Amino acid sequence: MFGLRGSPSADAGRKEILSRSSVMGVRGLQGFVGSTCPHICTVVNFKELAEHHRSKYPGCTPTIVVDAMCCLRYWYTPQSWICGGQWREYFSALRDFVKTFTAVGIKLIFFFDGMVEQDKRDEWVKRRLKNNREISRIFHYIKSHKEQPGRNMFFIPSGLAVFTRFALKTLGQETLCSLQEADYEVASYGLQHNCLGILGEDTDYLIYDTCPYFSISELCLESLDTVMLCREKLCESLGLRVADLPLLACLLGNDIIPEGMFESFRYKCLSSYTSVKENFDKKGNIILAVSDHISKVLHLYQGEKKLEELLPLGPNKALFYKGMASYLLPGQKSPWVFQKPKGVLTLDKQVISMSSDPESREEVPMCSDPEPRQEVPMCTGPESRQEVPMCSDPESRQEVPMCIDSEPRQEVPMCTGPQSRQEVPMCSDPEPRQEVPTSTDFEFKLEALMCTNPEIKQEDPTNVGPEIKQQVTMVSDTEILKIARTHHVQAESYLVYNIMSSGEIECSNTLEDELDQALPSQAFIYRPIRQRVYSLLLEDCQDVASTCPAVKEWFVYPGNPLRHPDLVRPLQMTVPGGTPSLKILWLNQEPEIQIRRLDTLLACFNLSSSREELQAVESPFQALCCLLIYLFVQVDTLCLEDLHAFIAQALCLQGKSTSQLVNLQPDYINPRAVQLGSLLVRGLTTLVLVNSACGFPWKMSDFMPWNIFDGKLFHQKYLQSEKGYAVEVLLEQNRSRLTKFHNLKAVVCKACMKENRRITGRAHWGSHHTGRWGRQGSSYHRTGSGYSRSSQGQPWRDQGPGSRQYEHDQWRRY
Repeated sequence: MFGLRGSPSADAGRKEILSRSSVMGVRGLQGFVGSTCPHICTVVNFKELAEHHRSKYPGCTPTIVVDAMCCLRYWYTPQSWICGGQWREYFSALRDFVKTFTAVGIKLIFFFDGMVEQDKRDEWVKRRLKNNREISRIFHYIKSHKEQPGRNMFFIPSGLAVFTRFALKTLGQETLCSLQEADYEVASYGLQHNCLGILGEDTDYLIYDTCPYFSISELCLESLDTVMLCREKLCESLGLRVADLPLLACLLGNDIIPEGMFESFRYKCLSSYTSVKENFDKKGNIILAVSDHISKVLHLYQGEKKLEELLPLGPNKALFYKGMASYLLPGQKSPWVFQKPKGVLTLDKQVISMSSDPESREEVPMCSDPEPRQEVPMCTGPESRQEVPMCSDPESRQEVPMCIDSEPRQEVPMCTGPQSRQEVPMCSDPEPRQEVPTSTDFEFKLEALMCTNPEIKQEDPTNVGPEIKQQVTMVSDTEILKIARTHHVQAESYLVYNIMSSGEIECSNTLEDELDQALPSQAFIYRPIRQRVYSLLLEDCQDVASTCPAVKEWFVYPGNPLRHPDLVRPLQMTVPGGTPSLKILWLNQEPEIQIRRLDTLLACFNLSSSREELQAVESPFQALCCLLIYLFVQVDTLCLEDLHAFIAQALCLQGKSTSQLVNLQPDYINPRAVQLGSLLVRGLTTLVLVNSACGFPWKMSDFMPWNIFDGKLFHQKYLQSEKGYAVEVLLEQNRSRLTKFHNLKAVVCKACMKENRRITGRAHWGSHHTGRWGRQGSSYHRTGSGYSRSSQGQPWRDQGPGSRQYEHDQWRRY
């Protein structure tokens, strides 16, 4: 697109983002805008835009809504990414990013994806499988060259999205987690709160009728120059109106509508298109041809015929209308859908609105969530809507100005242990905090389409059933569910609300070598912990047989085609004194309850017997020791040299500056060390889940990776330990660290011995260590009623994925 120059690493990052974003949003639109219609892109300066905004809206802080998931690759500037993550460097980069905008008076609001919508699950799976192939190439390169691949093979470190949330909150930034696909909530927030614009990298933001869209990949942080992509100029180039863009997006294909659904229709448009540009590529001409068909053919019948009479929707009508609905923000309507008189219609015994206007529709219990959706009051001042001077269009978008009379957000009490939540006001100016868009927005705009087109459900009920039928949550306790929802939206927990509401969670790719049979996938290693967390969170959903429903896990691991989720049943755990209820863990403020929270956390790791030893460990190594004990009990192919490397890097990290870590260079890259680094980081995300579920017995900062893990430093210690270097060398001849090292090692080894696991060095390994997880005749042979190893000692990764049900703790050593 445009070449706003920054540092070489930043430029490389932009190329990576652009290559990735080509598959995000509307198919082919990113390349079309960059090559065919460059005039749509205008170089702007955020400082100048902010000054203009302040002069026009005195007393209101210029605010940018950031789609954080689109920005991860831009933010991750460290050169090393293969070793598990350079977290101190990354945290420093985030701090610089925030400081740069704060210095010019711009407020940032960060949104993260909180779940994957069912309509986009196929696209999610497709990307994960593509990532698997990229990871295979990465490990092949490492084994061949013993070095990190070039930036063209860059893969973001595991857990980056999870820990970025907490990093931004640590930096005092307002960070929100979506209750649906984040791009919808970002677009809705930007429109309703009169924001300066949206910062991201997704062509869907060109389709939404919302505030201006700015490219993160083109951002030069030093100058605050970037590129604004103007939807009005895009419409001018295509001969369309802004209201036509959702229709164009669906016909081209997006994250909901498969690209192949209208392939023949697009080629039919291309064959009749008379203005084919020879110097344009095929995709560019297709976009022009489809736009031409909309403007010259479909516009003629708009309001007279339904879309299904004009387009070859066939059995995909319901999915098509879902795609259209996904772009309608609260209060917006589509001219491509017949609007009947306002009223209500009973469908499947649900009373639903016939209008997408939020002021006219009634509240509908589409979700059993006890917290009713609160509408954001809208002002009617004619001067409220933000103007963007570079993109003027006679067909201005609907005016939804910012209201300065909303009620402040009501706090939900929850005991957060040592780390109380810090409230960050949305606006430091006269406007009080505005409500965050809720999960019902999408259901209501879909319901409006369903009411105006009731035949959709009759033709294809399977595609719209979940949107029309009342959502059944896994937990019926409305008070507990409300607390979980609040902490989810405020990005203070991880996966807890997903488990309790939908009973469905996912975990993306991890740098794991599918050819290494000695190390199991992190998805399996940490599954028993998750199963115990399910038991804790789903306490009130047990039936007469005392069994909880299975949780659907979409976890990526080698050999899993992701055709179906793994159905994983909760696993009962033993907590000293009995398992406390969530109300006790989350709401009780008595000091002695903190002990019960810790007991519950340790029970999730099945480490209740090591409570005293762990309590004697100082912060921040307590959580690390807990994780290491669990890992070494679970994985018998971990050895003493691995333990030395893990502990040594955590101790040495405490005395190193960010610049020292930047200059650190391991002698070479070892594929096993790469996988171990990712394995530990995934363990830290599991700790976030458990700590959230148990009411925060530990401070979250204790297991933030920038405090206890550095990828290159671990790699260096691993290589030294593997070569047999003395502990003193690993600890860089620091005597104070030596005492701490032996103390931490003793805690881990003692706890493992209680589980009959003796950690030995590689020199003590016999021929039975063949690099197999389940060995014939081994006491480590895991079996279970739902998932078992064959008696032949099959490799760990030969286990077939799918909708099997996992019930018992079959991965324990016994």
